[in-house]
Amino acid sequence: MSAEELKRDRSRRARSPQPKAIARHGRLRRSRAWKTVLGFVGASLAVVLVATGSVAGLALYQFTSEVAENSVDINGEIAAAIPEIGAYEGGFNILVVGTDAYSDREGSRNDVNIVVHVSADQTSAVAVSIPRDMVVPFPGCINPDTGKKWGVGTFPINNALLYGGLPCAVEVVQNFTGLDIQFAGMIGFDGVANLSTAVGGVTICLSKGIHDKKSGIDLDAGSHTLSGWDALAFLRTRYGVGDGSDLTRISSQQVFLSALLRKLKSEDTLTNVGKLLSLANVARQNMTLSTELSQPATMVAMAKALSRIPMDRVTFVQYPGSTGGTGVYEGKVQPIAGLGRQLMDAIRADQAIGVDQAGDGRGAELDPNAPPPVEPDPAQPDPSATPDPSATPTEAPVLPEKVVISGIRGQTAADQTCSVGRG
Repeated sequence: MSAEELKRDRSRRARSPQPKAIARHGRLRRSRAWKTVLGFVGASLAVVLVATGSVAGLALYQFTSEVAENSVDINGEIAAAIPEIGAYEGGFNILVVGTDAYSDREGSRNDVNIVVHVSADQTSAVAVSIPRDMVVPFPGCINPDTGKKWGVGTFPINNALLYGGLPCAVEVVQNFTGLDIQFAGMIGFDGVANLSTAVGGVTICLSKGIHDKKSGIDLDAGSHTLSGWDALAFLRTRYGVGDGSDLTRISSQQVFLSALLRKLKSEDTLTNVGKLLSLANVARQNMTLSTELSQPATMVAMAKALSRIPMDRVTFVQYPGSTGGTGVYEGKVQPIAGLGRQLMDAIRADQAIGVDQAGDGRGAELDPNAPPPVEPDPAQPDPSATPDPSATPTEAPVLPEKVVISGIRGQTAADQTCSVGRG
């Protein structure tokens, strides 16, 4: 190579953007061979979709390239298994963190903490909300600024983001629950507003009006379809529902989440790749996702797995806690250790979780005017399908019995409930 050619080559390399190195707990990064393979699969799928005239091809390409750049590594040296597109084998755990910030998340706290567990046989799922003020042991996290371990002690769980971002929130929740968290996602205020708008709003019921100047929500009793900042205000309000505590706010949030899941399933969103990619594009602009969850193959596969679970076997529960404690628990929420252990043991054993009654009677209660939920009978043929004379009748699958732990509050996605405002 001539001196002139060498000079041009150096100039080109100097102008080329250099990849950013992301350290995880100070350890060297592991091989990312699987990431290369998945990138090839994603690119190949994009080509196929574009070749068939599908707009989803462009969406998939954008999602793969852009969200992966902003993903966060939470699994250290062992990456979670990557499923094939359209299939997911076994169960999984996801931590969803809602922050108390807008796009700029510096200095934010984890205002909402929900662990979603899907059973290995994919016949049930449970979403466990951990109150933001619940005091739990912190095993220590790596300070992203100094690279040193700090935050060892007992603190309210909403301090985890301050001590080390999303990876720290994952470590704290894993240490507290004993569950292995393979995937995680974090969303701020603006993201919640944008996602609720992207799904076309969510219809919720109020048995009493909510009038809360702090969150900016002012709704009378009855049904309301909420999107954008109205949906955010509803999810955020604590002084306007139940007894004004974060515990009854969680029950109200479960009213919204169960209504959202019923809507997504009734509109076939969870099985429609085009719709999923449309939502994925909104998610990539409004969420920080763990590395494996940022892959479109993973998100589509997990959504399809969730779509196969009957709504009455998707249960939203609250990690059991009490107020009125002393010492580090003064003014905070103290875990009820015995009940919490029973709940986590049942989840680790892949048992379907049931509740004594839908709602806690304070932040949420059954809607007396709701029609009974209708689930399709898997033993009956699809009335819209062309009859197959050679097909033999199939029996409905036998589902495992639910485990009901007395004292655990919550509801299933099939339960149509109303938030209880303060009048």
